[in-house]
Amino acid sequence: MSSTFSGIEIGKRSLNAHQQGLITIGHNLSNASVEGYSRQRVNMRSVDPLYRPQLNREEVPGQIGQGVGVASIERIRDELLENRILAQGDVAGYWRTRDSYLLQVEQIHMEPYDTSVRVMMDNFWEGWQELSVHPDGQAERQAVLRRGEALLDGINRRYDRLKQVRTMLNDDVVVSVGEVNGMLAEIKGLNEEIVKSEALGDNPNDLYDRRDLLVNKLSDYISVTVDNRDPDEFLIHTGGLHLIQGKQVSYLDVEPNPANEGHHDIVWEANGELLNLKSGKLGSLMELRDIDVRGEIQSLDEMTMAFADLVNGIHRDAWSPNGSTGVDFFREYPFVDNLSGNYDRSGDGELDSTYVYRLTGINSMDPAAPVGFTGTITLDSSNGPVNIRYTAMDTVEMVIDRINFSTAEVTARLDREGRLELRAGITEGIDNPDFVIRHVEDSGQFLAGYAGLLGGSGPDAAYDWQGPDAVLALRPGGVAYSISPLSHPSGWLRVNDELVADPSKIASALSDTGRAPSGGDNRGAQDIAQLRHRPVMAGRSSTFDDWFALAAADIGLKGEVAAQTRESQDLVMKELEDLRQSVSGVNLDEEFTEMIKFQHGYNAAARFITTIDEMLDTIINRMGV
Repeated sequence: MSSTFSGIEIGKRSLNAHQQGLITIGHNLSNASVEGYSRQRVNMRSVDPLYRPQLNREEVPGQIGQGVGVASIERIRDELLENRILAQGDVAGYWRTRDSYLLQVEQIHMEPYDTSVRVMMDNFWEGWQELSVHPDGQAERQAVLRRGEALLDGINRRYDRLKQVRTMLNDDVVVSVGEVNGMLAEIKGLNEEIVKSEALGDNPNDLYDRRDLLVNKLSDYISVTVDNRDPDEFLIHTGGLHLIQGKQVSYLDVEPNPANEGHHDIVWEANGELLNLKSGKLGSLMELRDIDVRGEIQSLDEMTMAFADLVNGIHRDAWSPNGSTGVDFFREYPFVDNLSGNYDRSGDGELDSTYVYRLTGINSMDPAAPVGFTGTITLDSSNGPVNIRYTAMDTVEMVIDRINFSTAEVTARLDREGRLELRAGITEGIDNPDFVIRHVEDSGQFLAGYAGLLGGSGPDAAYDWQGPDAVLALRPGGVAYSISPLSHPSGWLRVNDELVADPSKIASALSDTGRAPSGGDNRGAQDIAQLRHRPVMAGRSSTFDDWFALAAADIGLKGEVAAQTRESQDLVMKELEDLRQSVSGVNLDEEFTEMIKFQHGYNAAARFITTIDEMLDTIINRMGV
């Protein structure tokens, strides 16, 4: 038969169960403002009855109940929703980071109008125009000199600001990798604590919440997927590779890359292999640093180098009133001192490469004249050789346009004497240096016999930088070439100190006789002033004015896309977060309702125990013998 005191045990169990419910409600209310907290609920069930349907059970009318007990305390979560939020985390982190840094780059372009590089370059051209009107004027020479200095100061400042942004991006990469490793280490520690708790049959809900919050924060930096099907090994992957497997963690590391100006690559700490990230904050930082901001610097370098080289080319051939000539207006610094451009690229002490920026043929050509030959010009690009075909009926101008609008990292133009000029550009990858012509080959006679640039046709007569003395492949008898400049000319280019000391050496005249021309000749100043409107660049931006317009438009469009996409992604994340809060967040009204329910249950259990106590008191103290 059942115990006389079984009612008190049932009441005690009810008190304990409802007390646990009230404590859980208090825990929820206390953590209502805690990030990542999921509300908890007490699951109650009836305790196993006293008798089971066996042959030897006591003859009673049915099973005798034993009250209520706490089966579990569980988190309220929607796993499908959590996976959606996790999948969107890296996208949100990517665009949030991109929008923030592109805004800084946009601000560099949005200079005050009166002191902008665009206005200072316009002033520089106008100075030469004024000098062409007064070719013997010293005041006009002073104006050209000071405007040139102001222009280069503006270019130098823009380069410095872009370099600062790139340095900030690199620093952010290093710091972010450290933050990722810190989160991985904390998740590892939580995994160990969770496994210990689960082994004792507990549900460590608060530890689960903390781990899930860290995983969500981790997804902001890199793309991650989670696999928790095995309760003993919580798995996190990125790009199909393990980040965490239970207690095993694959940490990240950063290594400076000399080929990328010492900026850091992200690698696996264990083996040093490169980690290629395309999304998340880290992927955005790497793309901004090595593509967007690097591209801005390269574009500025390309414009600056073309500007300086063209002005110097005319000024070098021009004459000043005091009879000086052969003077560069801007001071250029070659990458190597070797007159042939030979350089030890491998660092083994042997000259193994040729660094040449510009090649100029010896023959004058008419841009409208047919080529008269058939062949294929082969130039280099970031994706390998580029073949540019020409036929006998193509004009010189058509061939030049094909070179400029191809993917080759070389530009072509005719100088003022009609000679073909090939000029190195910037490179997409970091493996090859900027402003170095790497390969020039022609299966026909356009570059050899017609332009007078190469010494012959075919692969055997090709110019290739991967060897010393590559200039020997050029046409004998006077092909002009210039050594590649130091990297980032936009950061170091200056007006020639010789002209600063003596502005009267600024040239404005051209000579047809090889001797100092008579006073009043202004053709040199006019030619320099007309560079402003001549198609001297390449590809999309043919003139210097085009370059400024396209540079501003390009970064503006990038910033607009980033801002719009970030706003859209923020709305997506807000919708998902609101949905998560509706499922897992603490609702105060709901918690108060649950609290009243448990309170009434607790009071009822207490009243039940009081009644049982009164019954027992009657039996024990009032029943006679």
